[in-house]
Amino acid sequence: MKYNSVFEIIGPVMIGPSSSHTAGAARIGKAARNLFREQPRWAKIHLYESFAKTYKGHGTDFALAGGLLGFEADDPRMSQALKLAEECGLSIEFIEDTSAVSHPNTARLIIGNDKEQIELVGISIGGGTIEITELNRFELRLSGNHPAILVMHNDRFGAIASVTSILAKYEINIGHMEVNRNDTTKEAIMVIETDQNIEEHVRNELAEAEHITRVSTIDR
Repeated sequence: MKYNSVFEIIGPVMIGPSSSHTAGAARIGKAARNLFREQPRWAKIHLYESFAKTYKGHGTDFALAGGLLGFEADDPRMSQALKLAEECGLSIEFIEDTSAVSHPNTARLIIGNDKEQIELVGISIGGGTIEITELNRFELRLSGNHPAILVMHNDRFGAIASVTSILAKYEINIGHMEVNRNDTTKEAIMVIETDQNIEEHVRNELAEAEHITRVSTIDR
C-alpha cells in the first residue's frame, strides 16, 4: 500500500478510538461547516457501509457533530459534542443508508438553517485524511490537505478569469484547480487549492466578482 503522508501510518493527534472513524469524521464535519460559512441549525447525515455499522461504537457520531461545531480532531470537548450540539440548538439526524458507495467510510451531510442548505459527500481514507467528493451534486476532488476556495458561479464567459485575476493580484498561488459544470442549470463550480489561507477581504472581493454566486474557503 502506498502512503501519501506519515500521518496515514501513525495517525493524527485526536480524541477517539479510530483515526478513520473519529478524526476523519471530525474533519468531514468541519469541512462542511466551513463550506456553509457558519454553524448550521440542523444536519441530516447519511452514513454508509463501515460508518453505518460502527458509528456509535467508534465515535463517528460525536466526531461529525464536533466538526460541525468547529472542533479540531484533538479538541477535549469532542466526546461531548452530541450533547453540546443539542445545547446550542444544532439538531442532528443520523441515517444508516444502504445505498452503494465507492468507499466504506462515506458520509453524506445535508446541513442548513432557515434560509439555505448545502449537501456534500466526504470520505475518510485513513489516518485522519479525508476527501470531499461531492458538493451540491457537483462531483469534485478536494483533499482537505491544503487551503481551498470553492466558487459557485454562473457558467458564463469571463467567470474563471475574474477569479484568477483577483488571486494573481494578491499573489496567491494556485496548486490545483478544476471546474465542473451543470449543463441543465448553467451553473458551475471552481475548486481551487492554494498555498496559503485566504483572507476575508480576498474572499469578499471574489464574492463580488461578476457571475459569482457563492464563495467558501477551507483553511489549514
